[in-house]
This record gives sequence, C-alpha cells and structure tokens, in this order.
Amino acid sequence: MKPDAARVRGLYCLADDDPRWRADPVEQARAALAGGARVVQLRAKHATDRAVLAWGEAIAPLARAHGALFFVNDRFDLALACGADGVHLGQGDLPPARVPEAVRARLLIGRSTHTPAQARDARDEPVDYVAFGPLFGTTSKQSGYGPRGVAALAEVVAISAPRPVVAIGGIDAARAGDVVRAGAAAVCVISAIAGAADPVAAARALVHAIEAARANAAPAC
Repeated sequence: MKPDAARVRGLYCLADDDPRWRADPVEQARAALAGGARVVQLRAKHATDRAVLAWGEAIAPLARAHGALFFVNDRFDLALACGADGVHLGQGDLPPARVPEAVRARLLIGRSTHTPAQARDARDEPVDYVAFGPLFGTTSKQSGYGPRGVAALAEVVAISAPRPVVAIGGIDAARAGDVVRAGAAAVCVISAIAGAADPVAAARALVHAIEAARANAAPAC
C-alpha cells in the first residue's frame, strides 16, 4: 500500500545529478535528510538507468531511516525497482493515467505544473500531489516558464485542494516563509542544498524557516 500523501510536507529536496554539484545525488540526499528533509526526490537527467538504480537503492534506505519519503523522477519502473515511495511526472513525461493501476496502488504520483490551467487539468488526473513553479528565478531547473510568484502559488493551492502542493524554483531560507504562508505543503529546493558550502546546515535553516512560518500561521488556542 502506498504512503499517505499528507506526508508530502516540509522540506523537499531534489537530489540532482547535474555535474556542477560537488556531491553526487546520494550525498546530497544524505545531507538533506540529516538536516531534516521530509521528502527526497532523485532527479537524474544525465545518468544511465544503471546509475539511477544504484543511486536509488542507496537513497531509499536512508530515507526510510529518517522517516522520510523517497521519489524518483520520470520513471515509475525505476521507482519500483529501487523501492521508492513514489514517482514524479513532468508535463512531458508519461501521463499519470497511463501508469498502470497496480503501480498507482503502490506508488504516490506527483505531477509538475507551471500554470493554473495545468493545475486545473491535474485535478482530473490520478495524482496524489502537485508541484508548482518556478516560483522565483532559478538556473537549477529549466522549465521554459518565467517566475510564477507567490500569488499564483496561492491560486494553485486553492485549485489543487485537498491535494498537497509542492512549491519549487529559486526558494531559499529567506523566501521559504512566504511560500509556506501562500499555502504550500512542501518547499522544494535543489541549489539551496546542493550548492551550499554546508548542505546539512542549509537544510536545517530551511526547515527552521518552514516551521517558523507554520507556527506563526497557526491559530491561537
């Protein structure tokens, strides 16, 4: 049985195989989890299937040990093979409805969106959560879309409810609070951890910003 989608929450780290990063995806994931990430997603755009499988098989037990979720980009077959909790599908990937029903019963399915119209389309797809971005300017992940901003994020949160929304794109600790206050369930980063001199400390700073924003937004008892 697949995990509860409500666990898609907090700091969501993309462990990326871009050669610009000093650490490989496994070490990025290790640092993010040590710093408090609740979700790690393996984003491999340059590697062979064999390398992705090896990375995934190393990250999956790390995530389990921290009580976190683990996703694989694009490929549900590799997600299943390495014991991931889910697969994340972009607009150019296999449509979620074409993922076999038996696989959807085991894996959480995420869907990238970049516009409110795409978020509305995702309401009719068999997905468990929606990602939206880029929120701000970023060079880590090319989407073909300009910065969306927090007002558009709030609109997508309303469109997507009750599914969790993951915000991505140019988010750092200084911006994480605004993202949470706009309604995002999770804050997704790449360079804020992969490009940090101390990635564990960077992850902790992001977690602190997310938790502080949630605490301040909580109604008084």
